[in-house]
Formats: sequence, structure tokens, C-alpha cells
Amino acid sequence: MILSVHLAHVGPPAVLRCLSRTPTADDSPGLRYASVTLVAALGGPLLPLVQPGRVGLVAAWEDDAALDRFLESHPLAERMRSGWHVRLEPLRAVGEWSALPELEQSHGRADDGEPVAAVTLGRLRPSQGLRFFRASTPAERAAVSHPGVVLSAGLARPPRLVATFSLWRTVAEMRDYAYGANGAPHPAASSAHKQRPFHSESIFGRFRPYRSAGSWEGRDPLAAAAARPDVSVAAGG
Repeated sequence: MILSVHLAHVGPPAVLRCLSRTPTADDSPGLRYASVTLVAALGGPLLPLVQPGRVGLVAAWEDDAALDRFLESHPLAERMRSGWHVRLEPLRAVGEWSALPELEQSHGRADDGEPVAAVTLGRLRPSQGLRFFRASTPAERAAVSHPGVVLSAGLARPPRLVATFSLWRTVAEMRDYAYGANGAPHPAASSAHKQRPFHSESIFGRFRPYRSAGSWEGRDPLAAAAARPDVSVAAGG
């Protein structure tokens, strides 16, 4: 199984049409999971600020061939073609996501010097919304300001799905954010969630980004992350 994350600026009039076109296994053979989302900037004063006209897609596929078929023929893929997407190999995950039990079984390893992506998915408990944003905002702000972050985005499907995607230059730099001297907000948010869960279900996944296509904000973020002589990833598909 692989994941893909897609980001595109489709324009405000097309956002609702994209949100209503979530792929299914019936129209996208090989699809395991999909959620079309709004896109928000992380690191604001409290609530992530939705970016008008931008949509995201988080999807899981049986293999690359299933994703290729979606990209070639699905109406949503056509609408998002002007954006960027990245393919992700699961490495490890903490938590659970009922739609993707395979993630919990991921046990891959990555070298400290290679790019890595993080995806979080959560089904927010309405009663815990304020606690969640108070705890997560400082952690998001610390991540966005970290020099190792190449791309970060909040992804939301109201009223309950809240997710984040971040792409890091190296595993070591992501680890420095999570556990280093400047990473206090991250363990604090994790501790608050353990004491009283924000979500009815949630998962944090680490992934190896291995191929990307398109551009986001004028560049291919994976190519920017991998612009190192000791790292090899593919672009353009």
C-alpha cells in the first residue's frame, strides 16, 4: 500500500465541486481511502487560516498502478492537475485509523539524511476543539519555523476531519523538531492528547517520499528537499 498527498489551487468557485468529487473504490479501482479537504496555513495565532481556492487530497492505494489510473482518468484528478502531488511509502505509524489498519503495521526504516514526510489524521471530538487548537497551534508554529521544513499544510474536512502534512529535508531534522531542545510544544501536545484524547481516532504516520509531480507555490517541494548529493528520489510522475 502507498499514500498520496495532492495540493492544488483550483480557484474558489471550484472548491465545492472538488469537495463533492471524493474518489471511491467504484470509480477508482485500487483505492483504499480518500478524503478531499480544504487547505489551511499552519502556525497562525490559534485557528489555521483556510487558503481560499485551495484543495487537498489524502488517499491510499493498493499500488502505483492504481494511482496512475486515477491520475489519468478521474474528474477530480483533472481539476487538480495544475497542482502538485507526492507518493509516500509507509515507514511507521502511531495510533489507529480504522479505514487503514495497514498503516499500524508499518515498520520501515529511513536513513537520517533522507527526506521524510509526516501525515497526521484525526477525527476531532467537538467537545475537545478548543483544547485541541490550543495545544496544536504552538507545535505547528514550531514546525513551520524549523529550518528543516520544506512544506507544511493543514488539511480539513469539516466538521470533524483535521489533518496535517509536512515534508522535511531529513529524518534527523524532523527528529530534532519532535524531540530536540526546541521541540517542547510537540511533546506537550502529545501529552495533552494522551491525558484526554482530542480525537475519536487519530494516527501519526511517517513516510518515505519517493516520487512527485507538478508544482506547489512555484516549485516541486520534493525536488527542493532532495537537492543533496546523497539523496535520490524521482520527479515527474
